[in-house]
Amino acid sequence: QAQLVESGGGLVQPGGSLRLSCVASGIVFRVFDMGWYRQAPGKQRALVAGITSGGSTNYADSVKGRFTISRDNAKNTVYLQMNGLKPEDTAVYYCNCNWRATLDCWGQGTQVTVSS
Repeated sequence: QAQLVESGGGLVQPGGSLRLSCVASGIVFRVFDMGWYRQAPGKQRALVAGITSGGSTNYADSVKGRFTISRDNAKNTVYLQMNGLKPEDTAVYYCNCNWRATLDCWGQGTQVTVSS
C-alpha cells in the first residue's frame, strides 16, 4: 500500500525559508513522477512543482526562482526547498506520486504559514 508522509511545514516570516520532505513507502519510488501541490483556504489544490522519474522539473509561475524540487531515490524522498517565502504561499502542501497517469497517491499534507 502506497504511503506518502510529509514533514517540514511550519510558521515562517516573509522572506524566510522552509524545506519540505516527503518520504514514500509501498511504491517503486524511482519509477514514479513526484509532485508538490498546495491548497489555500477557499482555493483549489494546484501544482507547485513536479519532478519526473528522469529528473526533469517544472514549476508554477508563481514559485519559479524561489522554490526547488529535488528527489533522492536512495531515500525514497522528494524535497521542496522554499526560499523567499511570501504570505501568499500560505497553504497546506501535499506530496503526490504519479505513474503514467494510471496510479497516484497523496500524502496527508503539511501546513505552511507565512506571516509576520
